[in-house]
Amino acid sequence: MGIGELRAGHLGVRIATTDAERDAAQALRYRIFYNEMGAAPDDQARRLQRDIDVFDDVADHLLVVDHAIGPGPKGIIGTYRLVQNEAAERIGRFYTSAEYDISTITGFPGRLLELGRSCIDREYRGRAAMQLLWRGIAAYVFLHRIDVMFGCASLPGTDPDRLDNELTYLYHNHLAPPALRLRALPSRHIEMRRIDPSSFDHRRTQQTLPPLIKGYLRLGGFIGDGAVIDHQFNTTDVAVVVKTDLITDKYYRHYERQLREAIY
Repeated sequence: MGIGELRAGHLGVRIATTDAERDAAQALRYRIFYNEMGAAPDDQARRLQRDIDVFDDVADHLLVVDHAIGPGPKGIIGTYRLVQNEAAERIGRFYTSAEYDISTITGFPGRLLELGRSCIDREYRGRAAMQLLWRGIAAYVFLHRIDVMFGCASLPGTDPDRLDNELTYLYHNHLAPPALRLRALPSRHIEMRRIDPSSFDHRRTQQTLPPLIKGYLRLGGFIGDGAVIDHQFNTTDVAVVVKTDLITDKYYRHYERQLREAIY
């Protein structure tokens, strides 16, 4: 059972229902991650021009579709990959566990949802498409009774020295409480407390964070301990955890009628 479709003008958000739609999402991810952001494709990705891994077959793929282009694969302009407990069990792990010790939340008495592979076509990177993705996630959370969302969020580049302000800001202002705190694996741990927190403008630094990280923080999300360099994707990652009562309160308050129609 899916979430139906939520609409905002000519844009809609829903779960992929066909192989062609999932393929289009993988093609969009390739264009953005590899062609635009400088990720390094392996032989399969380069040959297929698709961003693909083992989690795609077990995940739900949230799509933003521009109906002015078309309702199917050609209209897909945004995507987010959603992995629930049972899907991760089929693989034997969550994707995030390659970078972080997630035992604090895998032992959590509730349902988990891992978010990843988020991207939006360059021409649509305004408020509308990202807002619609969050509304889709909210509906999915309601439908599946998710308690905690988590995943890796990326800062551009692989030189943490160029991210001193951002990493220090995130650590000192948004560190997760111990019960929800993911920790970078010791072999990959990059210290986030990089400079004196009084030596830079926190408000200005907050404004320069990537939109996805700012979105998590607006929902009351927390950041894990330690950054991780992802050389393949040319990023520096941080772990994010959100208790879903925060997102459900926010989106029920604003979109209660539409969300109820989408999931019932």
